Amino acid sequence: MITNVSLVSVWVKDLDESLAFYTDVLGFRKGDDVQLGPDFRWLTVVHPEQPELHLHLTTPGEPLSPELVEAMRRAQDDGGLPGVGLHVDDCRKTYEDLRAKGVEFLQEPADRPYGVEALMRDNSGNWIVLVEPKEFDPEAMTRDDLD
Repeated sequence: MITNVSLVSVWVKDLDESLAFYTDVLGFRKGDDVQLGPDFRWLTVVHPEQPELHLHLTTPGEPLSPELVEAMRRAQDDGGLPGVGLHVDDCRKTYEDLRAKGVEFLQEPADRPYGVEALMRDNSGNWIVLVEPKEFDPEAMTRDDLD
């Protein structure tokens, strides 16, 4: 029986730089860091408030096909890969704090029917959505609510 989600992979360009970004900038802690052979390093980060969920920071490479690796690297360079969604207590304050640390934002905090949302990129170009959630009725939402 499946009991929870414990691991999510995030494709990054450089493991050490991404480890620094997720720990020093976003406040995660280093999880596992194991060298498994000459070409593969298993690296995870965890949020202190949710240590059961590991973000697996990984670079495109074997066993993926060379064509897929190249396509993923192009997508990283274009900044078009989705990353993760993060809940925050105060989206506007978190936005200001992260901007002061040099984080690139694609969307400033905006009110949405489900809360306040901002969209940023990590240092590999992955999209990360910040959401300060509020109670809402998804069935009552219309397209106008999102415009």
